[in-house]
Amino acid sequence: MTADTSVPSTALLTGADTGGNYTARHLLVLEGLEAVRKRPGMYIGSTDSRGLMHCLWEIIDNSVDEALGGHCDHIEVILYPDGSVEVRDNGRGIPVDVEPRTGLSGVEVVMTKLHAGGKFGGGSYAASGGLHGVGASVVNALSARLDVEVDRDGRTHSIGFRRGTPGAFDGEGPDAPFEPGGGLVKGKRVPKGRTGTRVRYWADRQIFLKDAELSPETLYARARQTAFLVPGLTIVVRDERAVGRAGGDGEA
Repeated sequence: MTADTSVPSTALLTGADTGGNYTARHLLVLEGLEAVRKRPGMYIGSTDSRGLMHCLWEIIDNSVDEALGGHCDHIEVILYPDGSVEVRDNGRGIPVDVEPRTGLSGVEVVMTKLHAGGKFGGGSYAASGGLHGVGASVVNALSARLDVEVDRDGRTHSIGFRRGTPGAFDGEGPDAPFEPGGGLVKGKRVPKGRTGTRVRYWADRQIFLKDAELSPETLYARARQTAFLVPGLTIVVRDERAVGRAGGDGEA
């Protein structure tokens, strides 16, 4: 028996049949992240403010999992005025070497393949939260732009994604010119012992409702709860949208 290494797919019902027949022709097979964009509610519950908060916690939970494993003690969450969010941690960093079955870097696998990650066995994580290997790729699929930087092996490695497609942006923001392809880029040198991951993303307004927005109060409350439950973990929340107003920063 050989392992199936094909791209994961999801079958969806395409519509009702007036004759009452339900056959294989009513199934639509969506490859990769297509299913996430087609039916986001299946993965994040809704496309309102709750779904927006769900996406943020999927990224934060990846950093929390590093803390649960004893590899991370500091997480920073930044809400930017342009609507983007960044999550930084000082964990081990997403693997940057090539995953042999796909030929992709570990970062690309985590960000583009459903049910891919270190939480299914192999001893990488003894405990984990979130959607267990689906969360990061789901957030990527539902983002107009997502940037990842990983400090590992003495270098900063980076890559960008537009609605789940890897490539490179030429400029700031989700509307900057984008060139698909290219893979993970090895950048500047960093101290050998420095590791960590930084993820910044712009939620796709083609997916989320116009009035959907992140709640800093909800974020502060859950950050405090999480920091309390994970010994030695500090979570810093910076709401740069609130510059000049009280309550723009929080630490748990």
